Amino acid sequence: MLVPSTSALRGRRLLVALLPLLLALGGCALGGEDSRALPSPSLSPSPLESADPSEEPVPDDPGRDPALRRYYEQDLGWNPCREQFECARIDVPLDYDRPSRAKISLSLLKVPASDQSQRVGSLVVNPGGPGASGIEYAARASTTFGTEVQQAFDIVGFDPRGVGESTPVDCVADQRLDAFVAYDPDPDTAAERGQADRLLREFGRGCAQESGQLAAHISTVEAVRDIDIIRELLGDAELSFFGASYGTLLGATYADLFPDRVGRMVLDGAIDPSLSNREKSLVQAESFETALRAYVGACVDRGSCFLGDSVDAGAQRIRAFLDEVEQDPLEVAGGRTLEAGNAVLGIWYPLYDQSSWPILDSALQSAFAGDGSTLLSIADAYVSRGPDGYLDNSLEALYAISCLDTEDTIAMGQAPAVVDEFEEVSPTFGAIFAYGLAGCSDWPFEAERKPAAPDAAGAKPILVIGTSRDPATPLEWAEALSSQLESGVLVRRDGDGHTGYHRGNECVDDVVESYLVSGEVPRSPVDC
Repeated sequence: MLVPSTSALRGRRLLVALLPLLLALGGCALGGEDSRALPSPSLSPSPLESADPSEEPVPDDPGRDPALRRYYEQDLGWNPCREQFECARIDVPLDYDRPSRAKISLSLLKVPASDQSQRVGSLVVNPGGPGASGIEYAARASTTFGTEVQQAFDIVGFDPRGVGESTPVDCVADQRLDAFVAYDPDPDTAAERGQADRLLREFGRGCAQESGQLAAHISTVEAVRDIDIIRELLGDAELSFFGASYGTLLGATYADLFPDRVGRMVLDGAIDPSLSNREKSLVQAESFETALRAYVGACVDRGSCFLGDSVDAGAQRIRAFLDEVEQDPLEVAGGRTLEAGNAVLGIWYPLYDQSSWPILDSALQSAFAGDGSTLLSIADAYVSRGPDGYLDNSLEALYAISCLDTEDTIAMGQAPAVVDEFEEVSPTFGAIFAYGLAGCSDWPFEAERKPAAPDAAGAKPILVIGTSRDPATPLEWAEALSSQLESGVLVRRDGDGHTGYHRGNECVDDVVESYLVSGEVPRSPVDC
């Protein structure tokens, strides 16, 4: 799988995804979520709908223009769903520059505050991705947020435009998605690079053909403008927001665009919006290598490690295994195979949470013995693939949104020239991230976002959390974002895995919950 380097990777918890397979791995916001399978809300995605074509293009004052009034003044009708929650759909313009031409719909889910006498307001949440479901994230609020937060807030999740139960982007059939995921993410021959180019071109053209103009209008900036409509419809003068991983880019962009409407905002596992595609990928490659070495180191420290007697030996054993799978994929029951792309994802996913490392031990030991089924199951969970096909459109949304946010891409043929630089910081994964720079080279739509440092001048204090050995969003990104934001307050967590809140660190949890519930702001950076 050729990884789009603008993504912060997954924003879901693997414990939820893999329990049906008797596994327990973790994703971008991993660790301790409710593991019960949740049914989908009783909502269905809606197609594009035409609106009144008489309106003129709107000016640049986001959220204040009369042309958007009907979206800001629509009724928000909550209906009971899933027995204990409330669901709603709202309309938003497909194109904010021409809000009259077409509209799409967003799906929302609310978990009412458990103690109405203590209610502070609404907390809008996003788990990351891009492409992860916000309604599923909110539905797991009982295990994702602390008791005081649940008592004080209606926790509101939404599927961003193009995602899940909102008007969804669609690109290719499941069989082609399988080929896309399995393909060697390190195409180090001309023939492999040619095939990678064809797969990427097919994916982009499929998005354009199957989704039309929707695929051109699912950028981060447009999703942020949707969030402001949600805020207004919730009846809140200010947005209280919790964003994890890619959700931090949504939050930071919102704060920069609407600083006077920021309430209590937590950005956990932060992305640095100022970095170029190449800069971001290089740091992320190094962070995944650091996480891998931490995993191997824990194995070595236990003694009799199946990977070897040193961290270097263990990392080399994993690299040798990936080379072997590239040359000779492992047969798996049901007529499937573990190929290079699947194997990489199967290793990456457990690195997001230290509690998942024992499962990676088991998966690798089995794979070394010729059984790739567990590693393939992990990779399947990463891309939301079930036994009979893909369970949602999160993979398609991840690529489509990432590519709309990626202005500085390179051609596949240019990638070999940067491989050495990437492998210097990441011998195991560097080439994968180097070739990922070309992941959006054939995207058929113009990128909407340029790298820029947000200052959100005038916004209320914003809490920014980073974790020291986070593989997907390195601590230095949180440090950078907190300094870019005029009112940023940094919280550093010393630990492994992705994101910092509600992962067993009482220091982080106390700071976040005191801030959200009572508005208590640390006077200086906090080290946990």
